[in-house]
Amino acid sequence: MASRDEIGRRGEDEAARYLRGIGYRIVGRREKVLRGDIDIVALDDRTVVFVEVRSRSDTSHGHPVETIGHQKKRRIADLANAYIRRHRLQDCSVRIDVVTVTFGEESPVVEHYQNAFESP
Repeated sequence: MASRDEIGRRGEDEAARYLRGIGYRIVGRREKVLRGDIDIVALDDRTVVFVEVRSRSDTSHGHPVETIGHQKKRRIADLANAYIRRHRLQDCSVRIDVVTVTFGEESPVVEHYQNAFESP
């Protein structure tokens, strides 16, 4: 059985592969900001997209998207805002997406939620 960290890393790899496949350009992974990190920073055309990746080995204890509560949403928005300030992207269009990856006996199931909650 894979560790939680290993499932997380595999989930991020699957999410990045998926996003590239639909035309996003990955510009950063595990970007460190404010004593936290942004899983994936990507460009969708001219929009800067901050992507939170949630992975699970199965859904027996719920869907991965259910693990994002109010505090986590606020934290992701704070990290995105810090990234925007650091890179002087205030004039750019930005969005926060969530990509979930569920591993099972078959191939991983990837789900993409664009503009998952209020943008920074």
